[in-house]
Amino acid sequence: MKWTDIHDIAIELSDGHPDIDPLTVNFVDLRKWVMDLPDFDDDPERCGEKILEAIQAAWIEENE
Repeated sequence: MKWTDIHDIAIELSDGHPDIDPLTVNFVDLRKWVMDLPDFDDDPERCGEKILEAIQAAWIEENE
């Protein structure tokens, strides 16, 4: 997975952290959790706030 695989990342985060409300996750933790996903393989420097916002929004949507 790459940073641009927003929906796949959101699914993995939802499955991996079922008891977490994505609204309560700060971007530092979110970035770390994404990079810790087993299928994630992208340059950490390619991640910015807009990507993290998109991942968080997709994760919220996934949980609804």
